[in-house]
Amino acid sequence: MGGDALSATIASTSRWNAADYARVGRFVADLGAAALDLLDPKLGERILDVGCGDGALTHKIIERGADVVGVDDSPELVAVAAATDIDVRHLDAGDMTFDQEFDAVFSNAALHWMLDKERVASAIFRALKPGGRFAGEMGGEGNLKLLRETLDAELVARGYPPPLEASNWYPSVEEFADVYEAAGFTEIDARLIERPTPLPNGVAAWVTTFRRGWLDRAGVPEEERAEIGQAVAENIGVDNADYVRLRFIMRKPS
Repeated sequence: MGGDALSATIASTSRWNAADYARVGRFVADLGAAALDLLDPKLGERILDVGCGDGALTHKIIERGADVVGVDDSPELVAVAAATDIDVRHLDAGDMTFDQEFDAVFSNAALHWMLDKERVASAIFRALKPGGRFAGEMGGEGNLKLLRETLDAELVARGYPPPLEASNWYPSVEEFADVYEAAGFTEIDARLIERPTPLPNGVAAWVTTFRRGWLDRAGVPEEERAEIGQAVAENIGVDNADYVRLRFIMRKPS
């Protein structure tokens, strides 16, 4: 999930290069299996995938027999998904409107990029049929704390003040439930899961891929980014990300 321009809904930290994402970020979809099992898509269901990215996980929903529409705010990733025959729309999630409601909505590793969370929650609620379910996973409270702090310390040391604005929404269970209860959802089951995750391409590649927009906003020239990523990797000392996931399922009242 990403976008080149800052909008009311999506964080400007999420700017994506589709080739880099395919190479460095494939583990994100691979680790989405547990959230997909929670969704439990059924044959013939109409399902909306919010923040579908390049469609790697969307295809797994389709393989279970569902009719899927994907939505993402990154034109680069939308183009990749469309090239693989996914029905995908280039949309800000907060602006979603559909002529036909969905049996279920799914989102993996995307909601934490969407800073106008109340508007996104309302749009997801509107997209569902009465009785429909919303399941998925996102970054939760404490997510990537070590990686983010180490990167910011390296930026400061090199004379690049980190942006002051929020980069992501990593909520506690209570904060998350408050937003989605206010949107109208009930039966909210949300929990935080600590999941230290090996990074197949290493910390340096993670920095230059997943914090591309953050480095943009800090004013870091392209030619210095690989060196900064390598410095962060050396300071952390292991090729792991300190992920904390918030996994959830809820329903729109019948």
